[in-house]
Amino acid sequence: MTVESVRARREPAVAGPGVLRSLVLAARPRQWIKNLLVFAAPGAAGVLFQPAALARTVVAFVAFCLASSAMYFLNDVQDRVRDAEHPSKRFRPVAAGQLSPRAAVVAGSVLAVASMLAAIPAGWPLTAAVGGYVLLCLAYTYWLKDVVLVDVAAVAATFVLRAAAGGLAVSVYLSSWFLLVACFGALFIVVGKRFAEYRALGGTRGSHRKTLEDYSEQTLRSMLTSSATVTITAYCLWAFEGLGARNPLGALSILPFVLAIYRYSLRREGGACEAPEELFLTDRFLQVAGIAWLLCAGAGVYVG
Repeated sequence: MTVESVRARREPAVAGPGVLRSLVLAARPRQWIKNLLVFAAPGAAGVLFQPAALARTVVAFVAFCLASSAMYFLNDVQDRVRDAEHPSKRFRPVAAGQLSPRAAVVAGSVLAVASMLAAIPAGWPLTAAVGGYVLLCLAYTYWLKDVVLVDVAAVAATFVLRAAAGGLAVSVYLSSWFLLVACFGALFIVVGKRFAEYRALGGTRGSHRKTLEDYSEQTLRSMLTSSATVTITAYCLWAFEGLGARNPLGALSILPFVLAIYRYSLRREGGACEAPEELFLTDRFLQVAGIAWLLCAGAGVYVG
């Protein structure tokens, strides 16, 4: 570890935030936006605004917020040395020395248990999904993140679990097309992040993420293109089979959906290494495309 990295870890501890604020920062509440995926299946099934279904979906959202924050704590402890060398991750509370590894482990363990307890009111299928998410994230943190190809598949699976959990919470059928969109859409998002990191980190990429030594830019680009192709194809089939048959606006939701994929690819090609939720929160084009998609898809489900 270099002198500069040690100093970067130590200096913030002097004038840094208090323990409570460090705990909040390490929980990464901004990333809870990813847990909105639990609303996808109930929304697509047209039951989201039924009081009982909405309540169960909100329970799923809260449970996954707790679970995801728990895993961030444990992941930051495991990666604290590696994060201290990263240009942006070195400011995370654990890597910066603002939060002790022991406090982070305790906080993560408490939140993991709380997430399981929070899911119980919505039934055992949701509880099992949350439990599966926790186990998968633990396996990723301590093992899978260093296994090439498996690392991207594992992260993509956490997105798929969120999307499927909403349907499990309200007991709606998850169609094959819905699951295909979720699976390959998640893979597209994750590979895009890896692709941007590969290009931006250059020769130091292996010290920040071990598997980046095993990928090539051509391989990542191929994975990005193929996952985007399958995602678009599956969504078109899902939209025309369901939404488009009820309301033409449902079929029109394909346009903003595809444009959002193109925009995401364009930003990653340009070297944008932000987390997917950060990219969405800062990119106006993606925000407009997202709103347009929600309006068209919503009209296809609830107006048709």
